[in-house]
Amino acid sequence: MDIISQLQEQVNLIAHLAFNTIGTLQRDAPPNRLSPHYPEPPPNPTEDGSNFSEQPKLMSAGLVKAAKQFDALVAALPISEGGEEAQIKRIADLQAENDAIGQELQKQLEAAEKELNQVQDLFKRASDNCLNLKKPE
Repeated sequence: MDIISQLQEQVNLIAHLAFNTIGTLQRDAPPNRLSPHYPEPPPNPTEDGSNFSEQPKLMSAGLVKAAKQFDALVAALPISEGGEEAQIKRIADLQAENDAIGQELQKQLEAAEKELNQVQDLFKRASDNCLNLKKPE
C-alpha cells in the first residue's frame, strides 16, 4: 500500500476512534447537576461495572497512538525539492511524456485494429469457402 493510501486509512481510523470516544463519553458519563434549582440527577449505572474514569484514559491513549502513527507517516513523505517552480516544471515534463506515450499507444491501437480487420476478413473468406465448398482463389 502506498503512503498516501496509508495516510487515508490512518485519517479514517482517527475519525472512527474520535467518533466512538465521543459517543461513549456521551453515553457513559455521569450526569451533572445543571443548577441548584434542579433536583439531583439519578446515577448512571454502567452495564459492565467497569470504572468510568479508566475509559477516557484508554480511549485517549488510542487516539494519541493513532495520531502519532499519522505523524510518522507524514514524516515519511518525500520532501519536495526546488519549490513550486520545479514542481510545475516536473508536472509539465510528466505531461509531455504522458502525451508522447499516449500517441504511441494510439498508433499501436490503430495498427492492431487494422490487423484485426485483416484477420477477420481472412477468417470470413475461409469460412465462406468452407461453407460453399469452393476452392480458395
